[in-house]
Amino acid sequence: MALHWPTFLQRTGSAIVFAIIMMAGLLWNAWSFTALVLIIQFLCLKEFFFLAEKISGLEFPKWMKWGLSSIASLVLVLIAWFSFQEKYWPPLSAIAVLPLIACLLMPFFLISALSKKNYLVQSFWSISGLLYISLPAILLLIIYSIQWVFPIALILMIWSNDTLAYIVGSFIGKTPFSEISPKKTWEGTIGGALLTIAGAYVWSYFSSNKMMDAIMLSLCATIAGTVGDLFESRLKRMADVKDSGNIMPGHGGALDRFDSLLVSVPFAFAYLYFVKGILA
Repeated sequence: MALHWPTFLQRTGSAIVFAIIMMAGLLWNAWSFTALVLIIQFLCLKEFFFLAEKISGLEFPKWMKWGLSSIASLVLVLIAWFSFQEKYWPPLSAIAVLPLIACLLMPFFLISALSKKNYLVQSFWSISGLLYISLPAILLLIIYSIQWVFPIALILMIWSNDTLAYIVGSFIGKTPFSEISPKKTWEGTIGGALLTIAGAYVWSYFSSNKMMDAIMLSLCATIAGTVGDLFESRLKRMADVKDSGNIMPGHGGALDRFDSLLVSVPFAFAYLYFVKGILA
């Protein structure tokens, strides 16, 4: 599979602009990070509803879309406010977040269930969207509030894995990885993962971060990230669309760009919470 230079240059240009915006949000301060996560969540939920409508054949009412997005955004702001205030340490855990979301959503789903219109199916799709998009966003904020370097490192490793897999696959990729994503190859996937893990090792060697943390985060980025990419590709195939959106030329929508992150974050959280005990 030869490298298609016009596509490569378009993707590279979009990626540079995207990286500048992302790094500004990631590195400025805690509230710029929160704003960035809020924007990502909003855009991803918007595109998820688009895919859900295509898959289910049902039209979601505007009040449902805006209501869910508003509730999810409110929860994120509350989590950020509590987590970034030292007097409220330790930050809210994932277990404490779930009852909060349930209380906010209960009236919403009660109205859906009692409505004469068939909103129940849309409600279940909405729950799936919250678990798929909003819960990882919450966990990302909690991780950031304790160790700000971990979410940034995870995002950079995902970028590294995506870019290196694309480059390696473009030059030597021959074996299709999955029919779900025909452009992916085993050579590119394995090459991108190995190079990302090697880069994580080098990063830990020249920084104060422990090698095990770097390796585990790189495994989350490469393995869980690939699963997240395939899952979103499956949703697009079910919806019979090429991209979830068109916010980034050559890259598609926000969900196309953050599909790997959404699945990687819960695994990174689990490692930091259960294995290292940092977030306990």
